[in-house]
Order: sequence, then structure tokens, then C-alpha cells
Amino acid sequence: MIRHLVLFKLNDGVSRDEERVQAGARAFAALEGEIPELTFWECAWNITDRPIAHDFAINSAVADKDALRRYLEHPAHQAAAAQWREFATWVIADYEF
Repeated sequence: MIRHLVLFKLNDGVSRDEERVQAGARAFAALEGEIPELTFWECAWNITDRPIAHDFAINSAVADKDALRRYLEHPAHQAAAAQWREFATWVIADYEF
């Protein structure tokens, strides 16, 4: 199994209350059940205000590297990620567990 973690940081001047940001969060939430390769899926807003904290997180799992590739290439994932490129940066970690 591979864990796929993503932490998003909203760009300066961008608020999570903006409709485009809320639409991006909804797009990621909708991936649950949409992409067969995902064996685990959760995403949520950060609940702390520490300066080093990121704003939004995705915690997911897939069976193997091929499943990860198919997930990343899936049109629904590509569409959701494209929305976030407009207003955030992110870091990713993929590891076997």
C-alpha cells in the first residue's frame, strides 16, 4: 500500500471563504468514491492557526505505484488539482506502509 499525503497552503491574500477555494475543497471531497484506485480517502481544513501549519490536507491510500499513477492521471483528480493551482501551493509525500 502507498500513502499519498498532500498539504496545501493558500497563497497570500487568499481566504478559505472565497467561493473558488470552497469549490476546490468540494472538488477534492467529491473524489471519494469517484476514483476506483483510492482505497482510503479523507480531506479536511486545518483546525489550528500555527504559523507553520498548512491550510488543507489530503490523506489517501492506493494499492501500489501503478494505482498511484492512475489516480494522479484520473481526469477528476486533474480537474481538482487544476483548481488549486490557481490559489495555493502544496507539498506531497508518498510512502509505502
